Amino acid sequence: MSPHLPLPLELVVRNGVVVTASDTIRCDIGVCNGRIVILGENLPRGEREIDAAGRFVTPGGVDTHCHLAQPMTPPIRLADDFESGTRSAACGGTTTIIPFAEQKRGGTLTHALEDYHARAEGRASIDYAFHLIVADPAQEALNEEIPRLVAQGYSSFKLYMTYPGLRLDDRQLLELLAVAKKHGAMAMVHAENSDSIARLTESLTAAGLTAPRFHAASRPMLVEREATHRAISLAELVDVPILIVHVSSSEAVEQIRYARARGLKVFAETCPQYLLLTAEDLGIDDDYSGAKCVCSPPPRDSSSQQAIWNGLAEGLFTVFSSDHSPFVFDGTSGKRPGGKEVAFPYIPNGIPGIETRLPLLFSKGVLEGRITISRFVELTATNPAKAYGLYPRKGTIAPGADADIVVWDERPIVLRNEMLHHACDYTPYEGMALSAWPAYTLLRGEVVWDGLEFIGRPGNGRFLRCGLPALLPQSRR
Repeated sequence: MSPHLPLPLELVVRNGVVVTASDTIRCDIGVCNGRIVILGENLPRGEREIDAAGRFVTPGGVDTHCHLAQPMTPPIRLADDFESGTRSAACGGTTTIIPFAEQKRGGTLTHALEDYHARAEGRASIDYAFHLIVADPAQEALNEEIPRLVAQGYSSFKLYMTYPGLRLDDRQLLELLAVAKKHGAMAMVHAENSDSIARLTESLTAAGLTAPRFHAASRPMLVEREATHRAISLAELVDVPILIVHVSSSEAVEQIRYARARGLKVFAETCPQYLLLTAEDLGIDDDYSGAKCVCSPPPRDSSSQQAIWNGLAEGLFTVFSSDHSPFVFDGTSGKRPGGKEVAFPYIPNGIPGIETRLPLLFSKGVLEGRITISRFVELTATNPAKAYGLYPRKGTIAPGADADIVVWDERPIVLRNEMLHHACDYTPYEGMALSAWPAYTLLRGEVVWDGLEFIGRPGNGRFLRCGLPALLPQSRR
């Protein structure tokens, strides 16, 4: 024990198999003032003790793609605000989230951030940062606002190639990518071809094909493949790294693999729905229950599932996020707008998953032998923290890092929505057999989930200002 360490330790997590993105070691973790101060064997007794009893101990999850309390057009609203969403995240082993502050056309990014801070203030029970959504890249935003906000700790922004009100044309994308290059920001791209989707949607609805399952037909793999290729090409033209979010298909994987082979800095993210759901979950007939799985891009087929699993194992994917975008199924504010069953173009896009992200990947990935436990940590904690400038404070178990820690309990579980802590009335993974769930989740050394109940506190989450992405070259700024 170093003579410079405080005694007694405030907390010792003892007898764990501690996992980082590079190592797995049997040791104890000593914590003081919310930070990890030592890893070692047979540490002195702490003021508080948790016996991991030989179980895996991983860093708290970092979910860098989720939607909470995001403004919607009434009557539509997201089911989760910062209170219910962060509670749910903690119970599933996530201790840091980065949701989105969405700029409205005609408005400023600064106003969007002020509004979003107000929505989070006093409600979050885990730590959080914000991405920007740039919908109106006027010259003032490009030349003044975005550079200022990047310097203030908002170092990532999302660019949409689809959706009315959000879609950017190629010239706008190029201008924003140039800003990302100049100031060292991370540009995230939602890659789907908007015009192709609009044309297919019009054809389907004109033919009376409006059930939820036709959402997948309106967004085939081709529209993701083309947009992924175009996004990569635009980034190559500017010579800037990009991150393609929620990659769903084997064809998009091929585009990313090709770009990587040419030495381009193209990072990729995927989500649980593309590993565990298929287009059939949107319905094989006209049953409206398929609306529960309407998201964009939609789930694909089994061959795409395998391509995504292969990409996770091989290192093609950098980040594994939830893309939590929850809408209730019953009622008037979610999947049945105004209480009515509607044609697929009007079903709110998104599914819940902030609590199930880590248990699904741990169970189906690690314990079924598809990925290693260190790869799990890399995808769900270390790389996300690096990608958005929060590492090494977040995303690892090491001296100096925040004591965000998950102790895993391996046991059979049948997933039911009633066991979850979000404000959504369903999970798309209902009835799925899992093999693990967090036994403890610790935020800065404090237990927020003890395996039985949530014991965190709204307002205890801290806002984090992000540095420049550690995955990117830093000399450009």
